[in-house]
Amino acid sequence: MSDLEQSIKTARFLAVDAVEKANSGHPGTAMALAAIGVEIFARHLRYNPKDPSWPNRDRFVLSCGHVSALLYSLLHLAGYDVSIEDLKEFRQWNSKTPGHPELGRTPGVETTTGPLGQGLANAVGLALASKMMAARFNTPERSLIDYRVYAIVSDGDIMEGITREAISLAGHWGLDNLIVIYDDNHITIDGSTELSLSDDVAQLCQSCGWVAQHVDGHDTASVRGAINATSANRGSPTIIVARTHIGYGAPNKQDTSGSHGSPLGPIETIATKQKAGWPIEPAFFVPVDAYQPFIEHVSRMNLQYDAWHAMVSNLSDVERSKFEQFTHRKVPADLFKSLANAVGESTGATRKLASVVEQKAAELVPCIIGGSADLNASTLTRISDSTDVRKDNYLGRNLNFGIREHAMSAIVTGLSLSGYFVPFGSTFLIFSDYMRPGIRLSALMKRQEIFVFSHDSIYVGEDGPTHEPIEQISSLRLIPNVHVFRPADGLECAAAWTHALRRIDGPTVLVLCRQGLPKLERPANFDSESILRGAYVLVDAHDPELVLIATGSEVGVAVKAHEILARENRRVRVVSAPCWEQFEEQPESVQQSILPRGVRRAAFEIGASKFWRGVVGLDGLAIGIDRFGESAPWERLQTEFGFTAEQVARRIAARFWPKS
Repeated sequence: MSDLEQSIKTARFLAVDAVEKANSGHPGTAMALAAIGVEIFARHLRYNPKDPSWPNRDRFVLSCGHVSALLYSLLHLAGYDVSIEDLKEFRQWNSKTPGHPELGRTPGVETTTGPLGQGLANAVGLALASKMMAARFNTPERSLIDYRVYAIVSDGDIMEGITREAISLAGHWGLDNLIVIYDDNHITIDGSTELSLSDDVAQLCQSCGWVAQHVDGHDTASVRGAINATSANRGSPTIIVARTHIGYGAPNKQDTSGSHGSPLGPIETIATKQKAGWPIEPAFFVPVDAYQPFIEHVSRMNLQYDAWHAMVSNLSDVERSKFEQFTHRKVPADLFKSLANAVGESTGATRKLASVVEQKAAELVPCIIGGSADLNASTLTRISDSTDVRKDNYLGRNLNFGIREHAMSAIVTGLSLSGYFVPFGSTFLIFSDYMRPGIRLSALMKRQEIFVFSHDSIYVGEDGPTHEPIEQISSLRLIPNVHVFRPADGLECAAAWTHALRRIDGPTVLVLCRQGLPKLERPANFDSESILRGAYVLVDAHDPELVLIATGSEVGVAVKAHEILARENRRVRVVSAPCWEQFEEQPESVQQSILPRGVRRAAFEIGASKFWRGVVGLDGLAIGIDRFGESAPWERLQTEFGFTAEQVARRIAARFWPKS
């Protein structure tokens, strides 16, 4: 048996043993993909297991994350810090080998995968980032960034709608550094793929500008030839359709759904090992020869690793400084001041004010890139002094995602995962529902990304209830590690972009309005930095008897309601709370200085009120909307739903100071 065959069998049975010991997992596809995985890691992938974050490493994305047992086995064989003991702790508490790959937990894992289709879209973003960095830093004599992206996808990935969007964009952008291996094993949980899939996947990809190949997934020579052929592709991503057999080698479970999501079981495990001529005991057996193909490959890659670092050391000071702007995603120390000066005394819709701020931010922070889901005219997020990204122009900064919100969120994450860009995606707030899986994974991976959502309330108006957000702001707040920033004027827009660019451990959502707003008046001695705490006192009252909390377009109305109530000798403090999540991270002393204990609270936000009920308490008042909107001009909606300053003031008075 050759060393490569030993490696393949070792990877296969390490996965089987890990699932068997955990009594949980997906052995069948791991068994089917062992030959492909070993071929990639021992022959093609550029990496250094001692430096998993090498900037110019190739990226490997296992989009079908349920096959994690195979990935962990490959990482062990390749020399990453994943031990046999780690494999034995598969799917256990606080282990390096969780049920699905998690970024930051396991060395060598490039992205958190599991929800099918997300990983492939991440891979598209990773591949695009490589092209964009190459356009910025490579020369005819020097390839500073030229990594490739290898992704393995399953039948389940292919069926998800996000995958179709991602395939379309990858072809449109000409990502010839993207190699996708489709595990065509014909089996899903419910049985044969004939139950629900009759697509010609290769033809589908070809229609989107891809090159397609077919191979026997258990024939390493066939797989090797297909991967080698991709180097000749120019302007087209590649899909390699690999016919495999799920549960490969299992006498009774090969080609059955029974090997998909359950352990083989002791009897079938023994029978499978006997059929393969593999030792039944000990479990997690690794012959010394199985490491050899990986050792030889890593040795070759070390030469490239050393050459790359020599290349970086030879950069001029100017080139190195420019490169570090991207690798460190640097922002100026006086960013907030610069952005605030840029927007100045301007008034209007926050989508317009935020656009002014964004243009200045893009000037100061060259690693900002992004685009919209065919809504630049509405979200106003186009970087005005840059061009569009196209297959013949990766120097651009504007990405045209088309009407593909599902893929947009995950591609933005892929761009962030590259380690070079602070990317954003934009659309109407109502369509954030299409993006929630990607935003959730971004938050789970602690990625610095920005999602810009405009048209933030029923004040969308004439478009009617299908386009008028109700529950979206609150539902985004429910995702752990997402910061939702809803600014009320130009200064708060500057704070929103500042917060998003300084926050490196999670995504920031900007929620912007369509209708014009007045500039908020602040005290002469106002400390604008206080906005960055997430909530601050905008208008105070001596010994306040009520705190009125508002966000976004409701802040100006809250101030007017305060004035009405003040004329009735009511002492109301108005707090603008553009980012509640940031406010909750402040010290308790800061929180109490703004929301003092014992003082009743009201909240005003034109969206679902349930979130704010937890803030104001049982004796408080949450003014919002808990029904769908209507089609009419926004001013009419404001009156009909009771959101004018007079109506809000009357409602507050009736709740807290009812007349006998």
